[in-house]
Amino acid sequence: MATVTVDETPKGLKLLRTALGNRKTAIMLVFGFAAGLPYTLLIGTLNAWLGEWEIDLATIGVVSWIGLAYAFKFLWSPLVDRVRLPGLERLGRRRSWLIICQLLLTATFFALSVSDPRLQLGWFALVAVIGAFASATQDVVIDAWRIDVADDKAPVEILSSIYQFGYRIAALIGGALALILSERVSWPMVYAIMGGFMALTLIATWLAPDTPRTEQEAEQTALRKAGAIDPKWRAIGLAIVGAGWAWALWTVGEFMVRVVTAAPGTPAPAVGDFTKSVGPLIVAATVILPAIVAAIFNWWRSRGEHVVEHDLGVPDAGGRAADHAYSALVLPLEELVRRIGWGVIVVLGLILTYRITDNIWGSFAFPFYLQELKYTGDEVAFASKIFGVFMTMAGIAIGGILFATLGRMPTLMIGAIVAAASNLLYADLASGAVGIDAFARFFALDTFGSDLRMVRLLIAISGENIAGGLAGAAFVAYLSSITSRQFSAVQYALLS
Repeated sequence: MATVTVDETPKGLKLLRTALGNRKTAIMLVFGFAAGLPYTLLIGTLNAWLGEWEIDLATIGVVSWIGLAYAFKFLWSPLVDRVRLPGLERLGRRRSWLIICQLLLTATFFALSVSDPRLQLGWFALVAVIGAFASATQDVVIDAWRIDVADDKAPVEILSSIYQFGYRIAALIGGALALILSERVSWPMVYAIMGGFMALTLIATWLAPDTPRTEQEAEQTALRKAGAIDPKWRAIGLAIVGAGWAWALWTVGEFMVRVVTAAPGTPAPAVGDFTKSVGPLIVAATVILPAIVAAIFNWWRSRGEHVVEHDLGVPDAGGRAADHAYSALVLPLEELVRRIGWGVIVVLGLILTYRITDNIWGSFAFPFYLQELKYTGDEVAFASKIFGVFMTMAGIAIGGILFATLGRMPTLMIGAIVAAASNLLYADLASGAVGIDAFARFFALDTFGSDLRMVRLLIAISGENIAGGLAGAAFVAYLSSITSRQFSAVQYALLS
């Protein structure tokens, strides 16, 4: 009698209930919080503290490195995948990195809380920069962990939504709550409290499951098996890719030096300008160029050209070093290109254009609210930074429900549509808000004021942030889904 196999994988709302009851999901929520709290405290709230104390942080060029750490964190992502931390490796492939990053971040906030930037601004800025690099590294590790541990009962789509949920909670605590606390206690005390919140995330890391490290020895052996690319050609490819990475690292390092050595009284080079002008070239050198080399090698292998005809012997020390470098810099993209094929062009196109309308609009939002529509700073702050965060979380929740009921690709498509369509709300707002007013009156939302001014702003931001939360969750889930667990840190960091 034939055995009937029953698919016990939960689906639909049952999948959502199963995932929400999974330990991995709870830990992912804390990890999202752990990622969002340092970013909020170091990028936004820190400026509020120093502004209140009448300190211009821009006068210390080293603080510009905070932005660089987050913008170019993919440059050291190979270390996260390849390096075993001495004494900590036994804790796990990802947990070892998370523990060191979270300890550094906890120490950062406590160190800031006992420093006086009016007296020790250089030391204060250096501590903040160390925290930023630890935070950016933690982001790489958390992204890799999410991909590594996902399974049928805690799918990567749900974990991605939960991650963003935790991130937004951190934005509220590190932003709004920190500002509220600063009215009642001193800023150093605020950062000491935030250091306590950061320390609590270590509990989740200690309880988090981990995945075994890929056997690097087997990986190196595969490079010298029959059918693999000839080591001579691999050396040429590695030299090309290595030159691109070396140039990228040198360029970022040279800019960092230029920032801190700017002559007194002259404006330091702007990180934003550097990212916009040089950033695309760095991406080309570290992503596009290796992808082209990987595609050529995959093509040769499929045709049996420039490959070894029989297994090669054990390499010498130089050969092993070259194999390790090739595995770190070329293999991640070689595996991705081989798995996706020509679809990688579609993937890159999607990455570059998925939320392009939001990226273009973002820099104009606040001038539009404040200068064109004449809202006050308090009105915009409440609508965008407090109410808007809750609306983003609502969008993330909707995204999680759609993942469970419709699946990944339909949710990705819906996210793209609503994210683009939400810009029509601002077009309506700019032209008199006829549509928004009709919506407000239909749902009796005009009871908050006869002129509907604040209601208009709240509706526009609600629509934008719900769509943005949905699209953001869909985008992170999609990138996570196409990332290999073998190279999760490098591939996700490069794609994102």
